[in-house]
Amino acid sequence: MKRAALRVATVFVATVVEAFEELRVHRGRVLLSLIGVAAAVCALATVVGAGAIAEQAGRELQERNGGRPATVSLNAYSTTGPLDVEQAGAAWRDALDRHDVDFASRVGWGGLTVPFADGALTVQAQVVDPDYGVMHRVAVGEGRWFADRDADRLAPALVVNEAFWAKLGRPALATHPVVELIGSERVDAVVVGVTPSQGGWDTQPSMFVLTDAYVGLQPETPDPMMGEFVPAYEMWVPEGVSDELMASMREAFRSGIGEGATVDGWRTDYAAIEGDPYLPLKLTVAGVAVVILLLGALGLVTVSLVTVRTRIREIGIRRSFGASAGRVFFSVLMESVVGTFVAGVVGVGISIALVRSPLMGMALGGARIEDMPGFPVEAALIGIAAAVAVGALAGLVPALAAVRVRVIDAIRF
Repeated sequence: MKRAALRVATVFVATVVEAFEELRVHRGRVLLSLIGVAAAVCALATVVGAGAIAEQAGRELQERNGGRPATVSLNAYSTTGPLDVEQAGAAWRDALDRHDVDFASRVGWGGLTVPFADGALTVQAQVVDPDYGVMHRVAVGEGRWFADRDADRLAPALVVNEAFWAKLGRPALATHPVVELIGSERVDAVVVGVTPSQGGWDTQPSMFVLTDAYVGLQPETPDPMMGEFVPAYEMWVPEGVSDELMASMREAFRSGIGEGATVDGWRTDYAAIEGDPYLPLKLTVAGVAVVILLLGALGLVTVSLVTVRTRIREIGIRRSFGASAGRVFFSVLMESVVGTFVAGVVGVGISIALVRSPLMGMALGGARIEDMPGFPVEAALIGIAAAVAVGALAGLVPALAAVRVRVIDAIRF
């Protein structure tokens, strides 16, 4: 058994060495024939890698809107009259402590008047708690997001958009720029962060305000468009227990608010959608990859057949000196496999450089990716495996043709 295994290993190594020698001798022909394979593998690996990055960009975009998996939103109502926001907030915090939830935020919308140099404006305010930034991947271009200590400030902290910052004259945040807020009373607020522009439509001033600060500042007369401020209550919990935790939190929250309270709950993150929301993207990437692979294989088969035709005399001489049909078959096949393996490694290397370059960000339209994935290992493995598979398939037909060559005819060729 050991001798048989040693013999097989020896034959394999000898054939690989012989294939490398043939590739060296015919390096001009090999180079031309394998450029297409390297390009196809590069395109294949780049498509797979770009697909993974595009998927991550899509996930992060959805997480900015709906929250990370699993984000649960609870809405509280009172059937006996207006909901007491402060009482509901205390019941919410108590329910969170009892269920050991680490990330949660009250979320709502409101408006406060801000006197700018060119006149006063009612600025839309998104009302949140500090954990909202982590739960929704809020990007801050200048300064910082809210910290827990900001809830205790006498001067409320603000995170504003670029349009708001521009109206202030873009002051350095290190100087703690102050802006007046007008609601039920007038207070000075401090800008601690600036979110980057979301696009050409993001031209109106807006801001993030902490919930407790806004509840104390909200106008006595509710905005006729927005109505009375009533926040939603969001929490970020493990996906595996989201349903059970949501049901338990609903009951605990409702009990804490008191008689006449009703609490509804649902998930807002993309992972709550039935099936894989990225399946169309994955199928598209797989389809493009298969087409690229087939085109590379077709070109290599054509070149390999022509090559074997030019080597008929050489094959005949080898057969006349005792080379078996199996040895000739394996030799021709391994020439193709070894060559495409090298081409695959080169193609994957070029693909890695392309995927990690700024060109990828430009191709994705400048999308911000917070957790940029590394070059997918599966993309490299698929690329090299595809190269070897193409080499094996492309070398199979020429190898069969080489075996069928009659020695006497080959010598006379």
